[in-house]
Amino acid sequence: MTSTPSLPDTAPATSPDTAPTIALVGHGMVGQRFLEELADRGVTARARVVVLCEETRPAYDRVQLTSYFAGRSADDLSLTDPDFLARHGIELLLGDPATAVDRAARTVTARSGRTVRYDALVLATGSYPFVPPVPGKDSAGCFVYRTLDDLLAIEEYAKNARTGVVVGGGLLGLEAAGALKGLGLRTHIVEFAPRLMALQVDEGGGRALRRTVEEMGLTVHTGVGGKEIVADGAGAVTAMGLSDDSRIDTDLVVFSAGVRPRDQLARDCGLPVGERGGIVIDAQCRTEDPAVYAIGECALAVDGRVYGLVAPGYDMARVAAADLAERLAEAAARAEEPAEPAGERPGFTGADLSTKLKLLGVDVASFGDAHGAADGCLDVVYSDARSGVYKKLVIGADGALLGGVLVGDADAYGTLRPLTGTVPPVAPEQLVLPAGLAEGGGAALGPDALPGDAVICSCHNVTKDAIQACATLPEVKQCTKAGTGCGSCVKLIGQLLPQSEDQGLCGCFPHTRAELYEIVRVRRITSYGELLDAYGREEARGGEGCEICKPAVGSVLASLAPAVGADGYVLGGEQAALQDTNDHFLANLQRNGSYSIVPRIPGGEITPEKLIVIGEVARDFGLYTKITGGQRIDLFGARVDQLPAIWARLVDAGFESGHAYGKALRTVKSCVGETWCRYGVQDSVRMAIDLELRYRGLRAPHKLKSAVSGCARECAEARGKDFGVIATAGGWNLYVGGNGGATPRHADLLAQDLSDAELIRLIDRFLMFYIRTADRLERTSAWLERIEGGLDHVRDVVVHDSLGLCDELEALMAAHVSHYRDEWAETLADPERLGRFVSFVNAPGAPDPSVRFVPERDQVKPDLTLLAGPTLPVRTLEGTSAR
Repeated sequence: MTSTPSLPDTAPATSPDTAPTIALVGHGMVGQRFLEELADRGVTARARVVVLCEETRPAYDRVQLTSYFAGRSADDLSLTDPDFLARHGIELLLGDPATAVDRAARTVTARSGRTVRYDALVLATGSYPFVPPVPGKDSAGCFVYRTLDDLLAIEEYAKNARTGVVVGGGLLGLEAAGALKGLGLRTHIVEFAPRLMALQVDEGGGRALRRTVEEMGLTVHTGVGGKEIVADGAGAVTAMGLSDDSRIDTDLVVFSAGVRPRDQLARDCGLPVGERGGIVIDAQCRTEDPAVYAIGECALAVDGRVYGLVAPGYDMARVAAADLAERLAEAAARAEEPAEPAGERPGFTGADLSTKLKLLGVDVASFGDAHGAADGCLDVVYSDARSGVYKKLVIGADGALLGGVLVGDADAYGTLRPLTGTVPPVAPEQLVLPAGLAEGGGAALGPDALPGDAVICSCHNVTKDAIQACATLPEVKQCTKAGTGCGSCVKLIGQLLPQSEDQGLCGCFPHTRAELYEIVRVRRITSYGELLDAYGREEARGGEGCEICKPAVGSVLASLAPAVGADGYVLGGEQAALQDTNDHFLANLQRNGSYSIVPRIPGGEITPEKLIVIGEVARDFGLYTKITGGQRIDLFGARVDQLPAIWARLVDAGFESGHAYGKALRTVKSCVGETWCRYGVQDSVRMAIDLELRYRGLRAPHKLKSAVSGCARECAEARGKDFGVIATAGGWNLYVGGNGGATPRHADLLAQDLSDAELIRLIDRFLMFYIRTADRLERTSAWLERIEGGLDHVRDVVVHDSLGLCDELEALMAAHVSHYRDEWAETLADPERLGRFVSFVNAPGAPDPSVRFVPERDQVKPDLTLLAGPTLPVRTLEGTSAR
């Protein structure tokens, strides 16, 4: 009979008939990754795993912590699949941190008094924020910026604050400053070093970063430190004195001046720590005690560094899990047949400190020897103070790329970092100059220049070869985890994946919808036939087109009609033949062959007189009536021949088409706002009406919905819309890319505290950029996730005008607004157009016999028994050809 194996070099802490126990102290990002690595190696099936966690919630994404202020919830930030722990039998003790380790007894004791006996102990205790010893640092209104609980406390306190100070101008300091600004506070940054992000960027990069940060309205103080915190009689912060004897009046102070390893548990149990902190480990992440490991920010690696980035922590988690798995396997083998221990395994000896971040909306990246410490190296620098762009490459004496700093434009980071240590295939100046400025037209270096063993995802140590073994981005993420860390590699991953040979819209056109939009705009094309003959596939020219491209091109022509000088009326001339069934009759076809009527009610505001008209029309035509979720009234059950008569009465009463049938703006929902609600801080009804009247009739790749909420209570559900607006005390916050249809998605914060004019200008730009670049039938939610660079790229384009398109986008929207015409009013004014509204072209006055109803709840509903029959009458149309 063989006993259950224990780890080698240790005495079993468990009885012979039980599995070994692995105790993990800490459940942050690195701790969770360690658990995943154990599970991947099958260790969780062979060992009991117990986790002691100080926080009251499982592991979450601390790298993306600041996104909480942009609307992401704690659930959004979670890194733990709800089923993961249960599936692998992992015991997680939340809110019960370890307080003592007894190495002789192999036990770890929690704050609750619970004791866990272990065979292997893994310390992943992370770090704690360093708070400078400034007098008054414990005053009310002083915070650190480390956990979700810290952010919740800051958010609550900031409700009664007007000014905030962040102590620290590093990575977290700038994120904290962005958070305070987003909360509506006048924000100061105090940094003791002579520049912001002193560890990552050089002097030139620091100047560019500071200039951009100050242009955003933040005040930067460098080369000074905090001298004291001044508090009032109640102990609350009122000011901060600086070392140069200046003073900042403030209501709130956030300390983000660096972190220190949390190594007290190791100190207390006698494990060696470094002179400046950090638990000493070997290459396998083992401490002096072979039964105890340390990983992440609490560990001092063999190269004498404590790593404060997540990627090295993940690497340590992988090494420690692999070592534990091998030791368990060796113990099992020895239990069957004694064998010599395996030799030293590859381990963790250091890590790449390269990083790419977006801080306060500014791209900042550094990699390799960013400060040029190597002997004989040279700098290649490009600086554009006006646009806030700074790029520096460090080139060795042999021409090898040693490192670099990128501020304001870090698009090349994904390609440059993997080339570190090699001689680039193009001249260094071509790597930093904008396209068109360098000899030969600018940088031509792409992902093809990278070797197969180049590490593309440094968070998970994934190479180009591993990525190209996959076919799609979801497959890459699932199989390699690349792209699931900081996200800076996603753009490059997309460039490495195989592209479809034919990206054309359909068999008629070799171009995408976005490309056809540009062709129509630039060439001022006004008809489908002209576009097909000039830019269609050779075999499709002179043909009739197809059901894919005709409505897509029809939408493009309608949205660009004012700009190219065409008639934007969807039932005019050739345009009519491009529309689908709903647009043919300016109404939504329902399941029994009848149609619905949806008059526009901007912002949901309606007078009693107009309500009476709608009621009378519904009564007189026997229509089913329902109030919608978009604050409108639907009238169902009209025959096609009744539509003109119904709309004649509605138009006479002042109603317009609600465009419920088109790929266009549907509604802008609103709450009652500050006019009526005691919580409202802005007039949401007025804004909703203004927006709906501005964007009515705007044709797009997919239908659009919007909402305006008068306060953060969000009664209008603005974050579930394609573009949503939420009132703040300082103006309006604009969210984009919500809705999602069958795949619901919360919208993302694009900009905040906007004036009325700023809000409308940004929505104009956003909508026109979406219409310009989206695919056929692509919602804003899917477009935002697909478009290269995602939300950051969209923000760069529509907020910062990075492509120089904003004047053009605004002009396109202005043309739409000035040329808007109500489609039903236009139709009623033209007897020829009214001729299409018949059930049967060969019997114009005959109603459709298949449209029948039965009573239900004092109204009508379709007679569904007719729909089960073998056949239905077929409605035919004249003029369906596009040519």
